[in-house]
Amino acid sequence: MNTAKRFGLIAAVTAVAMLGLAGCDAPSAVAPAAPGAKSERPAPTNVAKACTASDGSKILIGFVDISEQISFFTQMNTGAEEVAKLAGADIQIVSGANDPATQVTGVETLMARKAKAIIIDPVNPDALVPVIAKAVAAGVPVVSVDGSMGPDSAISTQVGTSNGEGGADLGEALLEIAGNKGKIGVVGALSSSIQLERQKGFIDAVTAGGMTIGTIVDGHNAIDQATNAAENLLTSDPDLKYIYATGGPALEGVIAAIKSQNAKDRVQVVGWDLSDASAEGLREGYVKAIIQQDSFGFGHESAKAAIELACGATDIPEVISVPINIVTVKNLDQATYFLEK
Repeated sequence: MNTAKRFGLIAAVTAVAMLGLAGCDAPSAVAPAAPGAKSERPAPTNVAKACTASDGSKILIGFVDISEQISFFTQMNTGAEEVAKLAGADIQIVSGANDPATQVTGVETLMARKAKAIIIDPVNPDALVPVIAKAVAAGVPVVSVDGSMGPDSAISTQVGTSNGEGGADLGEALLEIAGNKGKIGVVGALSSSIQLERQKGFIDAVTAGGMTIGTIVDGHNAIDQATNAAENLLTSDPDLKYIYATGGPALEGVIAAIKSQNAKDRVQVVGWDLSDASAEGLREGYVKAIIQQDSFGFGHESAKAAIELACGATDIPEVISVPINIVTVKNLDQATYFLEK
């Protein structure tokens, strides 16, 4: 099995670029939507036909996600289901409940149900190394999506983007917005390896550019806890002008805190993952820029790779990169399909 490597961001990140999928699932350009309307979501293309099981039935692909409470992850599931249906494969999705132990159990459950390949979005990569090795030893290839696994894992391919480089790109965007001056508070998720990568990439970029980092608070990847953490951040530092949110729950928590503290006129925000609340913040002006990953594209590409691996393909790249874009008020109407529930 190939070992996944850390990878760079292939797609150019611009404030006016169209959002799209990587590789052979790349769609045509999406026409701008009317303000407030949802743009049309690209469908997967060039989906290979799945093989069949030894008894002639459809093969089963398993998917262990992180959570089914956040639209980013449910959109990924939707993308994977679309590809499986088009390819003629069955897919079973198991919720990881944002818990490494639950994800381990999910992999074991899918193995017991004779899944021919498994996709996983890791909460904690280290906790999954043994069970992934067990799956691979049993002849079940594993695809990692969104979160990356370490170099010692036995995964066949990694689908996603570079979270560190995405954080750095958003840091560069804030440097331009702030004129390279000011202090930034951070609302993160300190148990998430994905969001720690985003945090480090961002901090490295803004500090190199002349800005400073203030307090870093833990939102625990949950909106209510992120709201409390952001409220504490705002009340403890009434002069704070900038906040960085490392994930969707953190960003929604920051927005809720800003509203409760009547701080729209004094704080500017950048963060990850578009939502109804953050789209409203972009239009109102206090949310300045949002990194939007192609959640549907993650599902498309990971399911495509899993099906091909299950059917014996040996030429799957170690890394399958899916582009990201920075969404601002200028190109928001092209990205509104990500607001699907």
